Amino acid sequence: MREFLEYMAKHLVDNPEAVRISEEESENRIIFKLAVAQPDIGKIIGKQGRTAQSLRVLLSAVAAKHGKRAILEVED
Repeated sequence: MREFLEYMAKHLVDNPEAVRISEEESENRIIFKLAVAQPDIGKIIGKQGRTAQSLRVLLSAVAAKHGKRAILEVED
């Protein structure tokens, strides 16, 4: 799941080497914290949060295949 999120994020931003992902895992839930360069935050969030919401939906679908629940937080 982490690799999937990293792949998607790096292809959305102008500065892919600044993409950082940390994760906190509990029994059936994983919280992914995504940090990108300041100028790229808008590209990850998208207009009215649509890009971030799409990333959350895709990540949730991948997590469901593994029997887990995934949460994505975009850090600034």
